[in-house]
Amino acid sequence: MNPIFKNLLAVISGIIIGSIVNMGLIMVSSSIIPLPEGVDPTNMEDLKANIGSFPVKNFIFPFLAHALGTLVGAYIAAKIAANKHLGISMIIGFVFLLGGIMMVVDLPAPMWFNVLDLVGAYLPMAWLGWKLAGSKR
Repeated sequence: MNPIFKNLLAVISGIIIGSIVNMGLIMVSSSIIPLPEGVDPTNMEDLKANIGSFPVKNFIFPFLAHALGTLVGAYIAAKIAANKHLGISMIIGFVFLLGGIMMVVDLPAPMWFNVLDLVGAYLPMAWLGWKLAGSKR
């Protein structure tokens, strides 16, 4: 298979599979750690109005979703890629980082969470995904 096509397939696969992991964790999060009473997780305006009252435990799953989605996406991309495995993994990290930045802009979460999420959940997890995939490739 053409290496350019294979690398493109790796990036697309990494984004799709990483997004599935991310959304899966977000969807199950409120059944494991319930949101405060009366908060509708499907309503962005309701989340914006109430996120300031969330206890720390309600930020565990969003962080895990972002970190594990990026990790799995980068791992899959590095495994599929024909070459430039680290670069392909980091593309996944940057794509997910852009999504994280959009969420920071859209949803006014506490600053400590924004910093932790943007600094710890994307590029380091993309690097770790590459490493777990076999960095010598």
